[in-house]
Amino acid sequence: MPAPRDRRPDGRTHLLVSVGTDKHPFDRLVGWLREWHTDVAGAVALTVQHGHTRVDGLPDAVPFLGHTELQTAMAGADLVVCHGGPATILEARRHGHLPIVVPRDPARGEHVDDHQQLFARRLGAAGLVALCETRQELLDALTAGLSDPARFTANVDDEAVEGQRAAVRRVGVIVEELVAEAAQRRQRPWWRPWRGPGPNGRRTP
Repeated sequence: MPAPRDRRPDGRTHLLVSVGTDKHPFDRLVGWLREWHTDVAGAVALTVQHGHTRVDGLPDAVPFLGHTELQTAMAGADLVVCHGGPATILEARRHGHLPIVVPRDPARGEHVDDHQQLFARRLGAAGLVALCETRQELLDALTAGLSDPARFTANVDDEAVEGQRAAVRRVGVIVEELVAEAAQRRQRPWWRPWRGPGPNGRRTP
């Protein structure tokens, strides 16, 4: 288990939110956080990496974090909320977090396809993330995290980290295959073109 984080001098829980660098805005997640934060502002120190999403009304928001800055933020956070990007999830776990994951939904214009949903659902079923696909699930996870941040910690020994990397790679390959198959099904025509009569006068498929 990771070493327990020191109690903050100000008594607040430090929450890092990362939506990644994708060009699509993630207004749904940021909107849920904005509503939640108005009720807990005094108990939470919030850092939001918001990418291409507007963050009116949220403090300490930055568009992007460099690799070193992200590592520092991960290491200093009590809780991590993020999108369903494999790299972000792996980094959160490497720093001892069980990340609270809200995958992007292509039906809402948040991504080009559903690979984050497929990926996050598999990791959620394996207990590697706290999967939240609805506003209420996110609020419940945040409430639990404020009450007891230790519920959202993960093993960080070297063997576990390498196992997590291997698991993420395996799941990533599976998800890529599923997405590719789905794309092929969407592009495959339901009809077969007629290529004209063959040498014997019969129709050629």
